[in-house]
Amino acid sequence: MTCTYIDANVVIAAARGDDALASRALTYLEDPQRTFVPSIFVRLEVLPKAAYLKRSDEAACYTTFLDSVRAWAPVSNALLEHAHHLAVTHGLSALNAIHVAAAIALQADELITAERPEKPMHRVIGVRVASLFPPGT
Repeated sequence: MTCTYIDANVVIAAARGDDALASRALTYLEDPQRTFVPSIFVRLEVLPKAAYLKRSDEAACYTTFLDSVRAWAPVSNALLEHAHHLAVTHGLSALNAIHVAAAIALQADELITAERPEKPMHRVIGVRVASLFPPGT
């Protein structure tokens, strides 16, 4: 089994799209050889707005993913300090730094994101980062 940290933008792409990006997202989300280990911040990014806007199909997609989670990264000062270090070192946004720090803390084999390959998230060390976008797109 591949221990996989899924970025919120991957779950959003799968729930909202019917294009190639959604198809690539579903390839990861429906892979029976993967276990998922996100942080609670992924849940916070995807579920509340869909619920508030009464997008029941979208919320159901998120809930299906969230129910499949094997382990959640605990939110701690140590996690946030590591995220801060990653943000400063690699030029990450705050939430992307938290996602990377959580993936590392959970010893994920890889972090899947919809961030393009030239974005800062792909410069980190400590977890393999894979994009839904092929290089050069």
